[in-house]
Amino acid sequence: MPEKTAFKPDWISPPGETMADILESQGCSVEEFAQRMGCSLKQVNELLTGRATISPETALKLELVLGGSADFWMIREAQYSGSVVHHQGNLQAKRPADWLNDLPIKDMRRFGWLDSRLSAIDPVTACLRFFGVANVDAFRTTYRRVLEQAAFRTSPSFASKPAAVAAWLRKGEIEGAAIECKPWNDELLQKTLLEIRRLTRKRDPKLFLPELSLLCAECGVAVVIVRAPEGCRASGATRFLSPSKALLMLSFRYLSDDHFWFSFFHEVGHLLLHSKKSLFLESGKMLGTEEEEANEFAGLVLVPSEYQQRLRRLPIDRHAIRDFAKTVGVSPCACPER
Repeated sequence: MPEKTAFKPDWISPPGETMADILESQGCSVEEFAQRMGCSLKQVNELLTGRATISPETALKLELVLGGSADFWMIREAQYSGSVVHHQGNLQAKRPADWLNDLPIKDMRRFGWLDSRLSAIDPVTACLRFFGVANVDAFRTTYRRVLEQAAFRTSPSFASKPAAVAAWLRKGEIEGAAIECKPWNDELLQKTLLEIRRLTRKRDPKLFLPELSLLCAECGVAVVIVRAPEGCRASGATRFLSPSKALLMLSFRYLSDDHFWFSFFHEVGHLLLHSKKSLFLESGKMLGTEEEEANEFAGLVLVPSEYQQRLRRLPIDRHAIRDFAKTVGVSPCACPER
């Protein structure tokens, strides 16, 4: 059965903060939100400020209006209003060393993410330096919004551990910051897609990844491939590191198989179609119209609309698929499923 309580943050924030973040990213006013919810302005303000609790009926409305699952909203409510005092007591009692149990320390060391000498004698300090924070409370504050967005955008079966996801995202942030990019240019990225698409015919990542990185850097996108540590099932992610620089992350999971190019163009779809303020994290079955839009975008980049009917009629035959891919100008492995 799906694990519906996997998202267990170590911070206190009312569900209304998550709602406000989503409304801001969508450019939706409180008045419009009230209309879409079928509620009065007073009722909506009480939801946003945490004075009103989220009922199962309200959770279903939030799923339809804002996205995320009804389970997500009920879990957010339970973790805020149902155990505030108990949770605050746990935070005060929790020692920094206990924080290490939440992190994929073994893989962080094995992958070379931590200073080897420092992590051997003072692993807490080594991890704080990796995350660029002064203490564990600062870590929770810094990554609260990132991890809430991750939980909001994935299905209840998303079994990743939040701290492991944070470590993976932080490594991508570090590598992305080191890549020199020109300022974000969505028009140029759109025009460059055809040139990027030609790279699908190169099967060796050692050949196409350097070219891919350079082409994207010209458009203001830092492309990084980061191995996911234990506890992180993410296959891809996008976010803006600044208004002028985007980060597109892919894990090693799909580096050399048929999913790589579809995953890549799916992430590009998020960058071109959706809000700069959002984190998009991919793992397993994803929720929301934005994920469907990104899927459609990737499919049309790989197989343009004028070839879609022919693709649907294509027989399951490797020679037919090879000939079709040659006509379209992509690798046979890059052709999305019919």
